[in-house]
Amino acid sequence: MEEPATRQFEMSLSDGASDDEMPLTLPTEGSQSGSIRKGCDPLAQTQRSKLQHRRSRINQQINKEMRMRAGAENLFRATTNNKVKETVALELSFVNSNLQLLKEELEELNSNMEVYQTDSEAINVPMIPLGLKETKEVDFTLSIQDFICEHYAEDSSLYDQEIKELMELRQAMRTPSRNQAGLELLMEYYNQLFYLDQRFFPLHRNLGVHFHWYDSLTGVPSVQRTLAFEKGSVLFNIGALYTQIGARQDRSATAGIDTAVDAFQRAAGAFNYLKENFSNAPSLDMSIPSLCMLVRLMVAQVQECVFERVTLTTRDTHFTSQLRLAQEAARVSDVYSLVQQTMTQPLMKDYVPFSWASMVQVKSEYFRALSHYYAAVALCDHTLSAEEEEGEEEAEKSFLQLYTTVPAGPPLSQVLRDPEHRRKLGKAHLRRAVIRHEEAMRVHSLCKILRKMDILQDVLSLTHKRSLDKYSELDREDDFDETAEAPEIQSQTHQKPDITPPNFSTVQVTDIFQRLGPLSVFCARARWGPVHVICLQRGEGGLGLTLRGDSPVLVAGVVPGGCAAESGLREGDYIVAVDGQDCKWAKHSEVVQLLKSCTDRGVELSVVTLHSHDTQVERRAFLLSHSNDKENSGHRLVGGAKGHSSASLLNWNRKKKTEGVAKRLGSNFSLSFGTIREPEAMY
Repeated sequence: MEEPATRQFEMSLSDGASDDEMPLTLPTEGSQSGSIRKGCDPLAQTQRSKLQHRRSRINQQINKEMRMRAGAENLFRATTNNKVKETVALELSFVNSNLQLLKEELEELNSNMEVYQTDSEAINVPMIPLGLKETKEVDFTLSIQDFICEHYAEDSSLYDQEIKELMELRQAMRTPSRNQAGLELLMEYYNQLFYLDQRFFPLHRNLGVHFHWYDSLTGVPSVQRTLAFEKGSVLFNIGALYTQIGARQDRSATAGIDTAVDAFQRAAGAFNYLKENFSNAPSLDMSIPSLCMLVRLMVAQVQECVFERVTLTTRDTHFTSQLRLAQEAARVSDVYSLVQQTMTQPLMKDYVPFSWASMVQVKSEYFRALSHYYAAVALCDHTLSAEEEEGEEEAEKSFLQLYTTVPAGPPLSQVLRDPEHRRKLGKAHLRRAVIRHEEAMRVHSLCKILRKMDILQDVLSLTHKRSLDKYSELDREDDFDETAEAPEIQSQTHQKPDITPPNFSTVQVTDIFQRLGPLSVFCARARWGPVHVICLQRGEGGLGLTLRGDSPVLVAGVVPGGCAAESGLREGDYIVAVDGQDCKWAKHSEVVQLLKSCTDRGVELSVVTLHSHDTQVERRAFLLSHSNDKENSGHRLVGGAKGHSSASLLNWNRKKKTEGVAKRLGSNFSLSFGTIREPEAMY
């Protein structure tokens, strides 16, 4: 199941991590890290947990059947014995049959929209939520311990608590609660992956950890070792959780509608961010066609919420208000028609659950019927005789902009002032409304899953009856004229949906492995020699070295022939300890104080020398170690207040040439200090 080396899931090569995009942190030296956010109890017997447990069980069964099928197919191709071929072919037919049944069962679970709907007694059309991607447990212990020993040359047992904390955080994010706390938990782990990548994932080597994730809709498993796959799957679940939060809102009040709008817009933003920043998706749910479909679906549900808000806040029954409702409903119908077209594309046609496609078609027909109904109500229930002249002009202007094309017959201005013409045009709209309602009910009846949704049946029945009753009111015994065809209504909305990108800076995280040292130096991209201890004795001219920067302090220069030079200290070395006291996170002044307090016996400096460094990390080292803000707590902020940057938090295979940042001195790496304005300090 391992992915081909050339087709790993990854972030777009044009999007790398910039210095201002690191996750928001609040660490201090010696601070206790640890997430206060926890996942749901996996044993809690709620409706949603039962649904997730069934999904997990089916995913495991699908995984087992697919392994059996792969083995049978290999045997079928390898054997030359006809009897064996017949037996294997029979076994393959059984396996394929079981797989089909399991996928149908999983589709029914994924189509179970009622579990995610609100408990309110208000009658609203159900929304379409998305189930979370399931994942297996991951054991980071051995891989991280080996990397710490090999790369950082430290005792890995000292970091058992950090490894345990990381694994607990990942375990918790598998079962997030369906609220803001659950979103923050997913974002915390998502942001923490930045540090995990920087600490333990070199550019041309993986850690050896396999990440198992199941397709959200089909349950087909995917396994990869790249951290981008893990990150993309978590981001997908952030979007999916937003859809569940949006679907559960009570939309009988404006507050619930506003919350639903925000949730669906953020879901669209998460899926769109995933589409733009990740490539080579190993599963269909994270492929570009699927993500495009999900973005459009979320936008359509936002537009539906906007229509519900307009309906709820339109207290008056004025002519222009009803026309506005008609155009808002037409807008909702149009966006759902666009979603329906996306779902019928070749790759999506057999992938999207039938109940989803049916629900989208039902909504498209339903809201088109509503648009004709409100147009009929405006024409038949409201006259302009009692209105003032100014209001009459506004009503006429709105009416002239109602249709996509000018209808045949008398001019619209004349229709507006003739009660009989208005009645006939209203009757034509009601006829179209009844036809659309009946088509929605027909599509609804063809889907077994939708037939089980009582609330959807109630909504369709009530609105259909309302249109029929209105049509009966307008129908007359002496009305022998054939009902004209009502023109299509021009869709229009007063609020266009926004696609809100994820704002990662809202969740504060602490680098779990911050004790390894500042990322500017102590990261997986850097290579340095072993820590060597240098004993310095203060001479007449002092120690003979120049220091600069914070966290860690850099040896900017050594005096030729001085104490430091004779002891083997070289320009470009980083001080990591003084007399056994860890100084990786120490400020410049703190290291200076330790050096000044040395006794006659001298002082022991533990230093490391960089040999090679990824170019972008060199730039970050230059900025972090020598910037005026002196970052000594190992934290940065995520760039962009609203996450508008298209760059990703992780840097994948992005290389830039940075001139004037680094230079080679023999076999040793050093930084160029010609442009640094910070004053030197000689000791």
